[in-house]
Parts: sequence; C-alpha cells; structure tokens
Amino acid sequence: MSSPTTSRSSSSPGLPDSPVPPPAGSAPPRSARPTRRRQILAASATVLALTAAGATGSASAAGPSAGDRPAAACDASGFCEDFESQTGTAPSGRWTAGAANCTGTGTATVDSGTAHTGSKSLRIDGGEGYCNHMFASTPLDEVAGSSSLHVRFWVRHTTALPAAHVTFAALKDANDGGKDLRMGGQNGALQWNRESDDATLPEQSPVGVSKSMPLPVNEWTCVEFGIEGSTLETRVNGSVVEGLVIDGTPTHDIDRQWLNKPDWRPSLTDLRLGWESYGNGADTLWYDDIAVGTAPIGC
Repeated sequence: MSSPTTSRSSSSPGLPDSPVPPPAGSAPPRSARPTRRRQILAASATVLALTAAGATGSASAAGPSAGDRPAAACDASGFCEDFESQTGTAPSGRWTAGAANCTGTGTATVDSGTAHTGSKSLRIDGGEGYCNHMFASTPLDEVAGSSSLHVRFWVRHTTALPAAHVTFAALKDANDGGKDLRMGGQNGALQWNRESDDATLPEQSPVGVSKSMPLPVNEWTCVEFGIEGSTLETRVNGSVVEGLVIDGTPTHDIDRQWLNKPDWRPSLTDLRLGWESYGNGADTLWYDDIAVGTAPIGC
C-alpha cells in the first residue's frame, strides 16, 4: 500500500541504554553475526519453550520476561520514538495515519492508558477485511540509501494471529517497483511477505510454519529485524526465529520462494505500523519504543 504524505518533527529521545549497545553507526563484522547453526539452536529453544507452554499464540519467546527489559539505546544513525512528545490523540510529527485505496473501521490513535515505557503508545484498531486496515507511517529519510536497516519495536496485541494472511508492519521497497515488504502472520505464525510476487518467508508448508512462531498475546513483545544487502534476520525477545532468516544459503521449507528472485536487495523508504487483514482477522495492537538505525539495536 502506498504511504500518505508525512510531516516531520524531532523524534522522541531518552530511551534507556542497553547493557551492551553496539557502536553507533556501524554494523558488526560478518564473522560476528550468528551462524546458521546458532540460529537453529536458538530457534529450537524457542520451539521447546512454546511446546512446554502448550498453547500456540499465547506463549512468550524464550528468555527473560519481555516487560522486565528496558528499551535499548537510540542509534545516532536513525531515530527513536516513544510517543511521549505527542500532544493529541491523532499521531502527528513524523507520523501520519492512513489507509490506502479504501477506508473502513480501522483507527490509529495515541493512547495514554497503555505503554511499554512512559505513559503513551501508538494504538491501532484494525478490522478484518482489507478496507478496515490502518497504519501510522513515517519516512526513513535518516537511513535512506543505506545498505543496512535495523528496526526494533515493542508490540502488544490482543488476538492470536489468524490462519488468514495479515500484516502489522510494512515498508515500501524502491528497488521492487514501490511494492511493500510486509511483516505479519499466516497460519497462526509470524511471516514475511513480498508483495511483488507474494513470496513468503518461511514457506507456508507445515514444516515451514513450524520454523516460525506465534506472536505472544496480551504482553509486550520485542520484535526486531535487520536487513543488510540481501540478507534478513528476525528476532523476537532477543532470540533469532529460524524461519524468518535469509542468509544467502538455501534452506528447505524456508526460503525457496524468496530466493526465486535472486537479485532481491531492498531499498526501503518508509515504515508503517498497523494492521491489514486479507481475510478473517481483527486485532487491537499497541506499539512503543520504536528504534531505527543502520546497526543492530537490541531489546
């Protein structure tokens, strides 16, 4: 979906420091990034934790309680947003609420009753069916032209991911005809979707879906992803999700569709947080403590 015109203002400072922040403006050497073996071990731990919890869609990712973690430091190469400087109920400053092509019941508001830190967050009420979608959009001018993009946000949602395809974060790709790179869910688990050819990551086979995980319900969850050239890594509460990784090595049931476009190298120009349903599935979500930069951010 195309993004509406967006006004600019200073982003909100003041997110507390991470215990081990990366050097500002620099990505770690490739040798320091997680290997496929480490990714698989981390994903296996996540699957075991979900199995022990015994309920798809309501279990947390492995690791400390998400609500106990502070937000990581803001990267000087990008921006942070905690919504504390918002003065009204409509998103303003660098954020613009909108829905492409048609509008319905979806809404985007600044909420003073629920927050990860501070007292405010972005609330999205999204209905089922495409026209009831809604997003809050911001440009990525600070990192435009960079081959690296790292995004971290805290999200809280109220309904388990449905079987139908949904999107809760989207980025316009200037290198893919302006089509969206979409993060959301399908078959009850997290997935990436490329609008231009409808490729999914992971593949939506039973094995592929098992390599992903549900998005925890009714608790704050840290979601972060990093795109460097043609690679992509996704973490939930600090743990790599095996099925949401593109590392240049084909992996059965995960990235076959994605690698059908061998020249995929996105140039992302905006970030939209919200809700879009292509079938059944309504949700209320809150977003807070958003951080964007060119180096890994962390939870």
